[in-house]
Amino acid sequence: MAHISFEKSIEILNSVLPQNKGTERVFLENALNRVLAEDVVAKYDNPYRETASMDGYAVRFEDQDKEIKIIGRNPAGTFEFTEIKEGEAVKTYTGSFMPNNADTLVPIENVEVNGDKLIVKEKVPRFHAVREVGEDFKKGEVLIKKGTVIKAGEIGVLASLGIPVVSVVKKPIVSILATGEEVVDLDSEFKMGQIRSSNNYTLTALARSFGFESVNLGIAGDKKEAIKEKVLDALKNSDVVVTTGGVSVGDFDFVKEITGEFEVLFHGVNIKPGQWVMLSRAGDKYIVSLPGFPYSSFVTFLLYVVPILESLENKKVIKKIKAKLRDDFEKKFKKYQFVAVNISFENGEFIVDIRGKKQGSSGILTNMIGNRALMCLKEGLYTLKAGSEVDVLVYDRVI
Repeated sequence: MAHISFEKSIEILNSVLPQNKGTERVFLENALNRVLAEDVVAKYDNPYRETASMDGYAVRFEDQDKEIKIIGRNPAGTFEFTEIKEGEAVKTYTGSFMPNNADTLVPIENVEVNGDKLIVKEKVPRFHAVREVGEDFKKGEVLIKKGTVIKAGEIGVLASLGIPVVSVVKKPIVSILATGEEVVDLDSEFKMGQIRSSNNYTLTALARSFGFESVNLGIAGDKKEAIKEKVLDALKNSDVVVTTGGVSVGDFDFVKEITGEFEVLFHGVNIKPGQWVMLSRAGDKYIVSLPGFPYSSFVTFLLYVVPILESLENKKVIKKIKAKLRDDFEKKFKKYQFVAVNISFENGEFIVDIRGKKQGSSGILTNMIGNRALMCLKEGLYTLKAGSEVDVLVYDRVI
């Protein structure tokens, strides 16, 4: 199968993106970073009566020039005095309902008290420190929209509404398997010529950093039957199975043969790094076979695995933005290229550069340390001048 363009590969990927996995209900304390599956609608006004926003005395605005009689106090959580008359006041605390006829709260520091008599030393405007009905939200208002990723603020609102259980989109599960006879695990004896396995750990961590469920399947070596058994077993409990290594044209590259038994959507894309990436479908499951080089697998995971997981959970974790180059950049490879860059936000715009990044093969995983973005360069050989605008994929918080 001939290599296709990057644009064509994304077109194919977008045409087969799945629907979300359905919903489940979780306790509020477990809802952080989950995707809300239904609108949250207010069932009442908040506050549902005029409420004091600070400690002070509830009075009628026009009585501030008079000597006022204090007829009692109204702690938060109680409502002993339902009404005041002309020339009367109630000591009122933060969160307390305002008495009927009281339209103004005079702060404690603005008054002088002698027994049950109150003198306002410094007047305040009408409605001062009074929260109106529905100030926070009104009955029937959509407070949190379906599809929102639940953060601390949403947790607080849900708690204030007395909602202990929320409906969220089910999380997708991605399983990650490293292959290659030369690859050994962390606790295995290391021999000359072997490579410590990093891809399965890197990609498992990358998926989890986005809030997806990921399973590290370890290493399968280069034994065809062992690889196939692990892939088939993983498909039973995963939405996406990711393999690294074994998709090129070598004598021991068996992954392409195994995944080739399913519906192959493409194998080989004209990109750097990661040209031998392979996308297949097994019914409603996906198999994404990535190259074995660390940088290649990292980049192609972002390009081809994350969009599937995003679609399954109905959320976006990668953004494409515009940025300006800090320095001149010479593109030396004809393929569509993805370059690890430093990114910052300066004077109202994003700036990228490759200072401190190493240039070389697709095995340089250290370029991803502290990295948050990839510069996207279309096919061809060319030089970009400092200040040129470029496309950048951002997969971590920048500002």
